[in-house]
Amino acid sequence: MTRLRKAQAGEAASLTALCLRSKAHWGYDAEFMRLCVPSLTVEERSIAEGRVLVATDEAGQTVGTVSVGRDGDDAELALMFVEPAAMGSGTGRLLFEAAAGLARKLGYRRMTILADVNAARFYERMGARYLRNEPSDAIPGRVLPFYEYDLTSGASS
Repeated sequence: MTRLRKAQAGEAASLTALCLRSKAHWGYDAEFMRLCVPSLTVEERSIAEGRVLVATDEAGQTVGTVSVGRDGDDAELALMFVEPAAMGSGTGRLLFEAAAGLARKLGYRRMTILADVNAARFYERMGARYLRNEPSDAIPGRVLPFYEYDLTSGASS
């Protein structure tokens, strides 16, 4: 059974490594992955602010992480990654629902998501509504699907 907990001080490096393993699962080349490092880095400051959650398996091993940031007046699903071996296990859904709950608790009414193209269908299944394509925060010239999730009803607005 997957469990959730707040990330702990000192976990930023291992959570960043998880994000990079998860992203690399989709077959991106080394240069692409190098360019992604800054946008896939978990910050100790976010951990200290209580904005990073961790999913663990029955053995206590980390299998996923999610981070809620700020996007103006909205929450931002800043990072959400699952260990490749745990993909399809429900961990992503658990992390997404926990992120939405955390964003609500922080007082946000809407959460934005700049999604990797490989995750777009997942966010649509979660109820996020596609708004438009936006420039990648990591790869010059790349555009990504941009979504919103209505936190007041648990569905898109």
